[in-house]
Amino acid sequence: MDKIETMRAFLAVAQDASFTAAGRRLGISTKLVSKYVQQLESQLKTQLFNRTTRSVSLTDVGAAYLERCRPIVEQIDELESLVRERQGALAGPIRITAPTGFGSTRLTQALIPFLQQHKGVELDMRLTDNRVAIVEEGFDLAIRIGALRDSTLVARKLSDMPLVLCASPDYLDRHGRPKDPQSLSKQTCLVDNNQPEINVWRFKSGGDEHIVRLNGTIQTNSPGALAQMAIGGLGITRSPYYAVEAALQAGHLEPVLPDFQTDVFGLYALYPPNRHLTRRVRALIDFLASELGQHVGFHVR
Repeated sequence: MDKIETMRAFLAVAQDASFTAAGRRLGISTKLVSKYVQQLESQLKTQLFNRTTRSVSLTDVGAAYLERCRPIVEQIDELESLVRERQGALAGPIRITAPTGFGSTRLTQALIPFLQQHKGVELDMRLTDNRVAIVEEGFDLAIRIGALRDSTLVARKLSDMPLVLCASPDYLDRHGRPKDPQSLSKQTCLVDNNQPEINVWRFKSGGDEHIVRLNGTIQTNSPGALAQMAIGGLGITRSPYYAVEAALQAGHLEPVLPDFQTDVFGLYALYPPNRHLTRRVRALIDFLASELGQHVGFHVR
């Protein structure tokens, strides 16, 4: 049995904490994944996983082996990909994570032409609004919007991501259209609790800064959920443009305080600093910078 294949199986189980999910990732049966891992444990004469009927977790030895095993398998994969790519076409796996709303809309739209052009690229995209451990879970790339929290990762800015203050016409008819930022303190505001200052919104106009502390807020970690609640007339939200673009164009939402500038977030590609970027990953980052940089801007007037 190929030692590298047993190591690949071990890595997949460690990343997904599941033999079944590892099998799906590798395109083989759960039974074969289990056989590979058992063979590896037999060769090493140690147990790498604690197994129960409900969970799979690394033993202390398994965690130590994972730390040394991963770069070996990655280097072999990169070597194989290098040979294929030197023959002309980009090829090999890219594992990427992104926020659910952005990943299922703008990012997917940008990825389609890239994947159509590079048929040999194998994409594994995981969408979640929770923070993930990029290195530990084996991702090549993460797409992030907003303030960056992990200084251990290399970040490349792809584009600015405007924030839009908006509400439904029905809500504004019932509660009045704010004339200045301070009047927001009397409104129901729908807040993204991913942000460092949850109950503070900042605005600029004519060189002056306006800081508003919000009251009676509704919070969620999903810009898409904020948009839907705003459409439903629950309050005023400040959302990334991609999350409210369609509703603004359809008239289900309208801009609030368009004469006041609010924050602009960054759209970033993050990757581990100690990992050599394969040509396919670098090409994808360059493509996203070009594609997304052209299409995330807006004007609300």
